Amino acid sequence: MGRYFVFFLLFSIKVNSQDIFGKWRTIDDQTHEPKSIVEVYKENGKVYGKIIDIYSESDKNALCKKCQGDDYNQPVVGLVIIKALTKDGKYYKDGTIFDPESGKNYTCRIALNDDNQDILEVRGYISFLYKTQYWERIED
Repeated sequence: MGRYFVFFLLFSIKVNSQDIFGKWRTIDDQTHEPKSIVEVYKENGKVYGKIIDIYSESDKNALCKKCQGDDYNQPVVGLVIIKALTKDGKYYKDGTIFDPESGKNYTCRIALNDDNQDILEVRGYISFLYKTQYWERIED
């Protein structure tokens, strides 16, 4: 019986690590240093992501000065930056991602990296131009 339990437990852990949901470390494009932690979650059939921590002590209490509407002047920690993605094959897309530093919204597509399931490919689009970031999975 114990042998089957261990197999089931290991199988469950492996299956869980092969989806997009959970905590991801973002990396600064310029410095290549860890920047924040974003939690990706599902709500009402759509995928969202919110900033749950910032690595820089001086930015932990930052307010979103470039946000609009209800998010204006609210804490960046807790800000929902990925909104309303839906699954289409291996991708989650047709939603948006917000950059609190620039104040810009982009069309968004995310997917697990084909070579490493602990890397999330996050792509933001404006028209035909795009930029891809690679976020690293954080185990709880």
